[in-house]
Amino acid sequence: MNVLPGSTSSSEPVLNSRAMPIATLTNLSLAFGTDQILDRIELSIDGGERIAFTGRNGAGKSTLLGIISGAVNEDDGNLWRADNLKFVTLSQNLPERSDITVFDSVSGVFDELGKQLAEYHHLTEQMAGDELDTNRLSQLQSALDHGDGWNISHRIEATLHRLKLDPEAPLSSLSGGWLKRVAIAQSLVLEPDVWILDEPTNHLDLEGIEWLESLLLDFQGTILFVSHDRQLMQSVATAIVEIDRGSVIRYNCDYTTFIERREKVRETEQEHNKQFDDKLKIEETWIRQGIKARRTRNEGRVRALEALRVERGKRISTKDLKLQVDSGTSSGKIVKEATSLGKSIDGKLIIKDLDLIIQRGDRIGILGPNGCGKSTLLKILLEELSPDAGNLKTGSKLRVAYFDQIREQLDQQRSVHDYIAEGRDFITVNGKDIHVVSYLQNFLFNPDQARAPIRTLSGGEQNRLLLAKLFALPTNFLVLDEPTNDLDIETLELLEELLVEYTGTVLLVSHDRTFMDNVVSSLLVFEGYGKVQEYVGGYSDWVKGANTQQTTSSSNNKTGNQTGHQTGSHQDRKKQKAADHKRLRDLDKLTTKIEKAEQELAQVNQQMGDAGFFEQSAERQTAIYDKSAELEKGIMNLMEAWEALEAN
Repeated sequence: MNVLPGSTSSSEPVLNSRAMPIATLTNLSLAFGTDQILDRIELSIDGGERIAFTGRNGAGKSTLLGIISGAVNEDDGNLWRADNLKFVTLSQNLPERSDITVFDSVSGVFDELGKQLAEYHHLTEQMAGDELDTNRLSQLQSALDHGDGWNISHRIEATLHRLKLDPEAPLSSLSGGWLKRVAIAQSLVLEPDVWILDEPTNHLDLEGIEWLESLLLDFQGTILFVSHDRQLMQSVATAIVEIDRGSVIRYNCDYTTFIERREKVRETEQEHNKQFDDKLKIEETWIRQGIKARRTRNEGRVRALEALRVERGKRISTKDLKLQVDSGTSSGKIVKEATSLGKSIDGKLIIKDLDLIIQRGDRIGILGPNGCGKSTLLKILLEELSPDAGNLKTGSKLRVAYFDQIREQLDQQRSVHDYIAEGRDFITVNGKDIHVVSYLQNFLFNPDQARAPIRTLSGGEQNRLLLAKLFALPTNFLVLDEPTNDLDIETLELLEELLVEYTGTVLLVSHDRTFMDNVVSSLLVFEGYGKVQEYVGGYSDWVKGANTQQTTSSSNNKTGNQTGHQTGSHQDRKKQKAADHKRLRDLDKLTTKIEKAEQELAQVNQQMGDAGFFEQSAERQTAIYDKSAELEKGIMNLMEAWEALEAN
């Protein structure tokens, strides 16, 4: 088994008698065509562990879980599983919306016995008492007596109660989040010893994700899961398994420690790669010698060079995904200004008396449970939907790009190339022409995928394609509705970097708590009964209630206006909002200056550490020393300014 030395976390729970292997993979391999997914991997899983599997989209996470569960067969190697253990998988797919009830859907996992339970349940719920019903009830009771049906019925009812599911609710009436709960119930009633979950947070809102965390932590068996939710991984996982280019490495630690150790491994790998590339250059120079040398060259050395090239082609840098966005021209200072906005849908109050100012450069996140109206608010701000009350003003020179949650823009029959370039071979990004295949390679699509139809892409790859399309557009206002779904963690981190550096305005909906913490400058939170409140800071700031400001409260207190509709109160809120955003922008600018100064200081210090530094003239050495001292002083001044601004 590939375990890094010293990788056992001190915070890892002491394993009890369950800490014996329940599954072992030995020298196991699997390929899809010429694509080697798993290459002679070794892995052991102990009872009671909670293991998170991570890796890029397409690396083989779901495939490996399928092998462990027995749903996928390996090509070579051995899989051993302990006897008498029940492996149950929670898939990514939701139950289909239909007229059957929640009880029927959950009992259906027990096949014929489940059908009998469902029929008995409905007959007992009916008021009819004719002889036919009585006879049928008697038949069903007999069948359930012989099939342990009553214990199963009690288990279903207890599980539905635990998950707060209404047994009589039709699936057609449920949102995606509640359908996810039904899927979880379907797997839990089977009483798994090993519970396998593939992206369990998909379709869940923040409340649902926190509920799922508690559920997983309370589960008494073994958990194997794939998730892009970094906070869930940190809270739940006792070990991390990374799948990378066919290999599997296990880290016995929490997720945060895994990131630190993985970076050290990659630094070592980059050094080895540099040595490898140096050797490759020597071989390339040798093989390009004159005709005579080519005729007499050693064929074994040629084969070795070809092997080097194959190995080089397999290597994928962690920074290969080069996300970039065309910011277009700047918008006006005010992007959107909403006054007393109100909206109801089917008699349900969604938004009431919302005052909001979005300024150029804002990065605003929207939080709230499923069905509260987050997408409705986006559509109102994009003027795709009209409010019932209030006014909305839109600033000048606005160029909007909208990432929609349900991928309505994707025609599954079109090729990836045509979708991006609309029949052309080149697209223009930031004023430069770039070949569409090269552009797609920046988003980790190879030439074959560029020519393939969209339907051949995985969910994560289709999301990445939408991002590629979005970032090719000249825009100064990005509107992102659940952009993080199905993205692997490395792509998420790179997307975070892009959005932080983006000079335009960002409005986004996401249930990814870490993503919100790393990207947004303020939050719009749906608090119920139509109230949408703005808070400065990220998700963690909002949860803690520290260092946050309700940007409208001070103006209401000053004016004594309880309704918030009068002009004076609105003007006060505008001033307060502008002051808050100016402070955040000033903090961002100072942070950028500090980072640049530190980078420059590191370069100067590297010069002083070079072996040839003291061979330079005394004047040159003195100039470099002075430059270092000047940079250190400048950084100290910038840090003091940053701390003073942060304290305000």
